[in-house]
Amino acid sequence: MSDKSLKQSPDSGGVTVDDQVAGSREGVSIWTWLLFSLLVLLALAVIFVLPRLVEQYELPFTQRAESTAPGPVVESAPVVNPVSPFDEAQRARQRREAQDVLSNLLTHQRTLDDLGVEHWAAEPYERAVEAARAGDTHYRSGEFALALEEYREGEQLLGALVEEVPARFEAAMEAGQAALSEPDPLRAEEQYQLALMLDPESEEAARGLERALSLEEVESLVNAAERLQRERQLSRAEERLQEALALDPEHQRADRLLARNEELRIEADFTHTMSRGFSLLQNNEPDRAIEAFERALDIRPGAEQAREAIRNTRAQLTNAAIAQHRSQALVYEEDERWEAAVNEYRAALNLDPNLVFATEGLDYAERRLQLDRLLEQALANPRRLGQQEVFEYTMEVYRTGRDLDERGPRLARQLDELEDLLVEAREPVSVSLRSDNRTQVTIYQVGELGQFDNRRLDLRPGRYVAVGTRPGYRDVRTEFEVGFGSDPGTVTVICEEPVSGQSG
Repeated sequence: MSDKSLKQSPDSGGVTVDDQVAGSREGVSIWTWLLFSLLVLLALAVIFVLPRLVEQYELPFTQRAESTAPGPVVESAPVVNPVSPFDEAQRARQRREAQDVLSNLLTHQRTLDDLGVEHWAAEPYERAVEAARAGDTHYRSGEFALALEEYREGEQLLGALVEEVPARFEAAMEAGQAALSEPDPLRAEEQYQLALMLDPESEEAARGLERALSLEEVESLVNAAERLQRERQLSRAEERLQEALALDPEHQRADRLLARNEELRIEADFTHTMSRGFSLLQNNEPDRAIEAFERALDIRPGAEQAREAIRNTRAQLTNAAIAQHRSQALVYEEDERWEAAVNEYRAALNLDPNLVFATEGLDYAERRLQLDRLLEQALANPRRLGQQEVFEYTMEVYRTGRDLDERGPRLARQLDELEDLLVEAREPVSVSLRSDNRTQVTIYQVGELGQFDNRRLDLRPGRYVAVGTRPGYRDVRTEFEVGFGSDPGTVTVICEEPVSGQSG
């Protein structure tokens, strides 16, 4: 404020210099009131002027008017508001609702923009934008109800698009997978890129895109492997398939072809090994053939062809072994080697318990072996024939041998020798006995002979025991054999040793 505005002439009844000096003391109080008045004016401006300015700056789809430097404040005459407070309140409520819906619309818009909506839903997105722009027009005109309708339409359109994102993502993933299977590299790439727009964090979509980018090379490798398989170049085919799976571990056709390649390799190894076994079998090497067939069974567990080959080969081996045992048993029978024949028949039955020839042969060979042993025992112990029961049993054995129609040299010899022994066992042998006519003589197998000096008895061949007794003398016992080449000479039975304290 200039000095001129502060000075007044005395004629005008203004304030004198002294008054100004005195008024300076009250300056602080006046400036305080001026400052307070300015704040009141600013508050009124915020209430009535600022909302109209904010309307221009909050609309998102129109260009904001550029602000100009403030000019001098010109006070205008108060204008009477023709709108009632109730209507103003309604308008304010509608404005707030429009702004709330607009806020949701903008949120959906930002979400969709981040998801690249223009690439997958350009048309409905553009309709939503047009609705929002129409809402802007109504909003600027103060038609908040109409603005609300337009904003709501746009918000609903964008909200629907947001809700469709998961379904569109799944559809893109399915389409991408289908394109990989067809195969269609370009479409697969397009669909997985779309899926990544809809869900940038999806590892599955990223992996799908990586597979799509390598699909052309992978298909080339798989096709080459398939051709090599048909040509039975299995090692080279496996190399191509391994390269393809290194690029795309999830490629189903490559995985199937690799499994098929392994099946073909196993089949080739199996066929080669089986052929080797049959070749060995033809070369009369059945044991080595079985080993080959067992290796084939290891290559393909459960293969009936290998099992059948093993069974047949073992059956051939068994049949050959059985035939060998049978042939050998007959040779032993011919030679009357009955124990060896028994062993051969038993060996054949161990291979096949149902062999009739072996069962019957074993029975005959065992009976012949028993007869052979009994004959040999009788021939080895002829003196036992002196015992009546032994003689009778030996006679039965002899008759059994004689009743046989088939008698080899061994049996014939045994029967002849035994017949001589049996005849000899029935012929008495004269034996001389000498005593002292005082000793009581008894021969157990004959009976009591009494006292005598000399006596001659006819005794059958065998072993005898003579016992002499005499009162006052010790008993004597004399054993002697008769017949079968034994000559006892004169058998003396005399008790000559007195008992202690006694004499004859």
